[in-house]
Amino acid sequence: MSDTWAAVRDDPLRWLLLAIAAGTFLSGLVLVVVPGVVLDLLSAPTSTSDKLFFGIIGMFMVVVGGALTQTLLGPAPSRLVVGWSALQKLGAAIAMSLAVVLEVFSYAGLSLVVFDSVSAVLAAAYWWRIQP
Repeated sequence: MSDTWAAVRDDPLRWLLLAIAAGTFLSGLVLVVVPGVVLDLLSAPTSTSDKLFFGIIGMFMVVVGGALTQTLLGPAPSRLVVGWSALQKLGAAIAMSLAVVLEVFSYAGLSLVVFDSVSAVLAAAYWWRIQP
């Protein structure tokens, strides 16, 4: 594991993606456990169906963030997992943009759009670097 940790530590892009992946995993857990709190922060409706929907989104964030975390901690990250993670981040950015434009969420959602967009670009750059 020390060789793998050295590889992660010595590669700033891999280190940054690992932090993003772990953050995606943890924020997904928050959405699963307390979706109403996040919906309140976004000034969004908090009906039972809204909370359930956000909890489901959180579950997918846990799965994708966990998979990306696990592959980045391995000796040879999976190009497949990194690529799909980049697409997930791109999709999240597009979906959140649409939600802000349609006034489902407040403009606070734009910070998530920026974060997910940058994350998608970083993951795509790392995907490009990984040998097939």
